[in-house]
Amino acid sequence: MTLANIPPAPALPGARHVHSGKVRDLYELTEGPHVGKLLMVASDRLSIFDFVLETTIPDKGEILTRTSLWWFDQLEDLVPNHIVSTDPADIPAEVLGRAVICDNLAMYPVECVARGYLTGSGLLDYVATGPDHSVCGISLPAGLVDGSRLPAPIFTPATKAELGDHDENVSFDAVVGTVGTEIAAALRDLTLTVYGRAEEIARERGIILADTKFEFGDRGGAIVLADEVLTPDSSRYWPADEWQPGRAQPSYDKQIVRNWALSPESGWDKASGEAPPPLPPEVIERTRSRYVEAYELLTGETF
Repeated sequence: MTLANIPPAPALPGARHVHSGKVRDLYELTEGPHVGKLLMVASDRLSIFDFVLETTIPDKGEILTRTSLWWFDQLEDLVPNHIVSTDPADIPAEVLGRAVICDNLAMYPVECVARGYLTGSGLLDYVATGPDHSVCGISLPAGLVDGSRLPAPIFTPATKAELGDHDENVSFDAVVGTVGTEIAAALRDLTLTVYGRAEEIARERGIILADTKFEFGDRGGAIVLADEVLTPDSSRYWPADEWQPGRAQPSYDKQIVRNWALSPESGWDKASGEAPPPLPPEVIERTRSRYVEAYELLTGETF
């Protein structure tokens, strides 16, 4: 499923649909006390390998929204965020629980990624650079493997890709070339500061925050944390008691779906260019349970 055939966003009273992405639908409010602000709605859609699946995960949008709101509260002393209102009186009943009203920011065109552990595209870069052992131009020690904890967290920015394209890891100098030296340094420092706080909080709850990505925007000259934050969609969370470098780690995210899609059971060929088939009920339930488990462990709240 590509952007062209994502299900149409529902019409909402007092709101004009602006954009739909892999998971979120964005509206501009046209009525009420927050005219001109954005209504950001998290759907139950799920994407893997740059395909938005036909199958949805029940309650996923609400879990993502609650997770982001909880994290915004934990981080508000470090960086302002884009939330304007979560008051049920302000939000259309059709999307209550999975929508927030937020500022319409000028977004910086950078995926701000922090890595405390080596995995994913960071591991691919590390291996590809051979004896240089670097990720986004940052030199790392030799001998690291999938899941290794880094000597210190690193800022590994990426370009923002259109739906269906891959984000591309870039160097810090490339960010400087896009937003200037001062903003690039501020984005790097904020990314690592926020990651450090979040990593510590997660670790206290028995969870490793391996890496995560943030998006920032400008509000009157202030850098503001926006979009989703520290959800299982934008972060790699691993059970701390199962961490074992040198292999793929168990995770609190959609890895269950990726593993099933690549297994003989699915009958799907990743190289075919065709979308993965619908998910079987047991994979849907296991994935939902994993999202719920991450939310409850992190927040201490019951979903």
